[in-house]
Amino acid sequence: MICDLTSKNRTVLVAGATGKQGGVTARRLLADGWAVRAMVRTPDAESARALAAAGAELVTADLDDPETLASVVAGAYGVFTAPPVAYGPTGLDPDKEFTRGRALVDTAAAAGVAHVVFSGVATLSGQPANVGDGKTRIEAHLRGSGLATTVLRPVRFMSNYLGTGLPIDGIQDGVNRHLFPADEPVQVIAVEDIAEFAAMAFADPDRYAGRTLELAGDAPTPTEAAATISAATGLDIGYVRMSRDEAERIGSEVGRVMDLWERGHRWHADTEALRALHPGMLTLRDWLDRGGAEQIRKQAGALPTTAPNPPDQPLGS
Repeated sequence: MICDLTSKNRTVLVAGATGKQGGVTARRLLADGWAVRAMVRTPDAESARALAAAGAELVTADLDDPETLASVVAGAYGVFTAPPVAYGPTGLDPDKEFTRGRALVDTAAAAGVAHVVFSGVATLSGQPANVGDGKTRIEAHLRGSGLATTVLRPVRFMSNYLGTGLPIDGIQDGVNRHLFPADEPVQVIAVEDIAEFAAMAFADPDRYAGRTLELAGDAPTPTEAAATISAATGLDIGYVRMSRDEAERIGSEVGRVMDLWERGHRWHADTEALRALHPGMLTLRDWLDRGGAEQIRKQAGALPTTAPNPPDQPLGS
């Protein structure tokens, strides 16, 4: 059955609903009056129970088992998906990530879903066509599926400052470590704004279906970001740029992105145009004032600690 809004179908399946993007998008859609199916693997998890309490219908499926997908997709008007990175025995596994994404896309196409909002990864200006990862391949497969699609390409998440125990990003012992030059602007985005653009796309498919939006809400230098975090938290936060050898030891993907950055490739979201669409887009300071600073202080031991989730993506995009 082909689903559309004229038949008053208001159901959106949110895949990966307990992830950072999935969770905030599910809540944003619920606030707009959508019926949300929250696709989870463990319905008894605290994050899943919280979504159910907010009004979402929990449905169980596993992207590694495509036969479980048909029943949770059936009858939905739309699908939101933000595929997480996949890991294999040797580290990042883009083939597994693509296989999972392809299974969901194919199931949505077979079910006659009317609109898919796909949150992938920001592109780098002038990026060679043959450079891609699992998300890039999923996006290409989605474009060839015949489904009406809105593609969101977010840059590094502000919430990645909350990552712990990681060799890159987060704040460890008062230091944020990353691959970017200290004095050059680096675009960032709040996951709440990704959810806002997803909600806008579902609410106005005539305007957003077929569009691709590179998403960023602010662009402080890493040094400026550390100073902003310090001012908001009262902590002494610094920034250190890792070496090329350190980046490569983390993973070939990190080293590859560092090489591209060195050659002048950059994220290139048009924040002015995005803010015209969504005037409430958060700056880094806004995000800190709305809870980010408190979370960082908790992690530093200044407040009782609640462990945050690690970044959805290794480079935060």
